[in-house]
Amino acid sequence: MPNRINEKIVGVREVRLVGDNVEQGVYSYQEAIRMADDQNLDLVEISPNAEPPVCRIVDYQKFLYAKKKKEKEAKANQKKMEVKEIRFGPQTDDHDYNFKLKHAQGFLKDGNKVKAYVFFRGRSIVFKEQGELLLARFAEDLAEFGRPEAVPKLEGKRMILFLSPKK
Repeated sequence: MPNRINEKIVGVREVRLVGDNVEQGVYSYQEAIRMADDQNLDLVEISPNAEPPVCRIVDYQKFLYAKKKKEKEAKANQKKMEVKEIRFGPQTDDHDYNFKLKHAQGFLKDGNKVKAYVFFRGRSIVFKEQGELLLARFAEDLAEFGRPEAVPKLEGKRMILFLSPKK
């Protein structure tokens, strides 16, 4: 139970009452409990670290429901960052490069990360420099939309570069 209610609020002489159905101010703990009982509601501790602690007189079940609903809404409104992949070959020609560049610009504008990689097949691993140059050119062309997180690195048959969007 995250919030203390009624008699579970211990070691407190005074509380600050806030809310719709009470006169806001500092009251003694006994008076606040009596006011809550008179209205058939609960005394709920909102901010235990304040001096004096802040309490509200509400129906505890409705309070919990509203709190859960607010948390669910906040979670739904969060932007989830995805990683979009763009794959090149070491001899990718200009038309394909420009096509993939436009896609990457769109991904970065939408606030997603881009994982660009050059895939080396068979003996094409001897063209590591071409892959490195391709990824460097890619990062340079996307400089106004995003920034590289690190220099391109070779992992197995792939040379990988991560780009994160600019704020």
